[in-house]
Amino acid sequence: MVMGDGALTPSISVLSAVQGIQSRSSRITQDHVVILCVIILVFLFLFQRHGTSKVSFTFSPIMLLWFALVSSIGLYNIIKYYPPVLKALSPHYIYIYFVRNKRAGWEQLGAAILCITGSEAMFADLGHFNKLSIQMAFSFLVYPSLILAYAGQAAFLIKNPSKLSTTFYSSIPEPLFWPMFIVASLAAIVASQALISASYSIIRQSIALGCFPRVTMKHTSEKYEGQVHSPEITYFLMIVCILITVGFKGGPEVGQAYGVAVIWVMLITTKLMTVVMVIIWQVHIALAGLFYIVYTSIEGLYTTSLLYKIAQGGWVPFAITAFFLIITLSWTYGRSKKNGYEASNLMDRQEFIKTVTMSNRVPGICFFCTDLMNGIPPIVRHYAHHMACLRELMVFVTVRSLHVRSVLPEERFLIDKLEPFGVYRCIVQYGYMDNQDMEDSEYIASVIASLKDIAENENEIALIDSALANGSSFVIGRVILSMSTRKNCFKRFVINNLYRFLQKNFRSNISSLKIAPGKTLQIGMQYEI
Repeated sequence: MVMGDGALTPSISVLSAVQGIQSRSSRITQDHVVILCVIILVFLFLFQRHGTSKVSFTFSPIMLLWFALVSSIGLYNIIKYYPPVLKALSPHYIYIYFVRNKRAGWEQLGAAILCITGSEAMFADLGHFNKLSIQMAFSFLVYPSLILAYAGQAAFLIKNPSKLSTTFYSSIPEPLFWPMFIVASLAAIVASQALISASYSIIRQSIALGCFPRVTMKHTSEKYEGQVHSPEITYFLMIVCILITVGFKGGPEVGQAYGVAVIWVMLITTKLMTVVMVIIWQVHIALAGLFYIVYTSIEGLYTTSLLYKIAQGGWVPFAITAFFLIITLSWTYGRSKKNGYEASNLMDRQEFIKTVTMSNRVPGICFFCTDLMNGIPPIVRHYAHHMACLRELMVFVTVRSLHVRSVLPEERFLIDKLEPFGVYRCIVQYGYMDNQDMEDSEYIASVIASLKDIAENENEIALIDSALANGSSFVIGRVILSMSTRKNCFKRFVINNLYRFLQKNFRSNISSLKIAPGKTLQIGMQYEI
């Protein structure tokens, strides 16, 4: 749903800002507005590769100017048209409104949800700011500005009910129209950036949890780990966003789809937050239950009012959700089967010692790249069986990414000695801004130096030096899952088609490593599950 939100927010934000230009000339049609929106959206998404840090210094001035203008214009409209409009702050008008309008009032909640959009993506801000700064900015700037802006538009509509469809731009004093048009367009881009960043954030977290296939994640800031960019996600969002804008021609369907996406994100977040409160924060079950009931009741009421709009464009976020859900569930199921197979087919200590002892040992170093922190992966058995020989020095390499900017050279390698003689395990630690380069001789020299540090005698050091002089190779395992015909056809389709397609077309766990192609050997192995 956040991904659907990320595709819909740029579309509706830019459309809302640009549509105001139609009020200046009857020659400007909706098609012209759509074309202009598409141009702005393309530039917005193509700029993502440079990272938000390159332009983020402009975000605060733009948003401060935006809130200053909307609140000032709102206050101007309140004073000019209808000062008593501020009575609407009293909650009892909610009751009066529903008593008066009944079903029509309930249906109009679907439009009211658009007034609070953006708040569902506040979690992405934690990658850039601390909690206190977000709370203060919302409480003392955002919320008061929005109250004045909406109250001012309501006051304007009381005196000018015929301007309902163009309320925002019609309520702006004539001398401020073009400055406001420019600031509104810039603010729409900033708002779009927030949801695009949220999309990157949730995909990155899903990858870390192992429930989404790997995509390219580039850190664009040395200061903030949360500022990332994914080219694949960028192009996906850009294509979907343009299709939505052109397909609906900037019509009300975009707003319907956006409202559905936002309220479902809020509803699901409330459920997950309740779980966090009980399990992680260990809040008393009664307080967590009260939180759940209150917020689910409010969000559930909004959700029911949007159900009838699913056929009017509200199906779009569900279609995007279904697309990502198929990927997530297929990948998670395939990974669980792969991990289960490897766990039950690991080489035990005695089998590994016997395999190494009975194999011919040839000079040189072999680096086995594996995801396993412990145990010997089944791919070693497969390699030894078919190659009938092993290098005199074997190192099992596992890469671990840490939540720090950079790892110090002396903390890069964690070395452990295994049995039999000449076998080691090496955990390589990288920070998010470190270059994972294994191509040059410096990397191998660093590993060798670490191996010598734990060497127990001169014979072991001599073996390490001899292996280094005879060259090195990197062995990478490629696993293919195949489900037997004993399983039902649906599970076979998921593993043999969906998971295999994802495995083939997305990045592998070690794809970020830079390994010299001439030293790399890829060993394929089929797991029958």
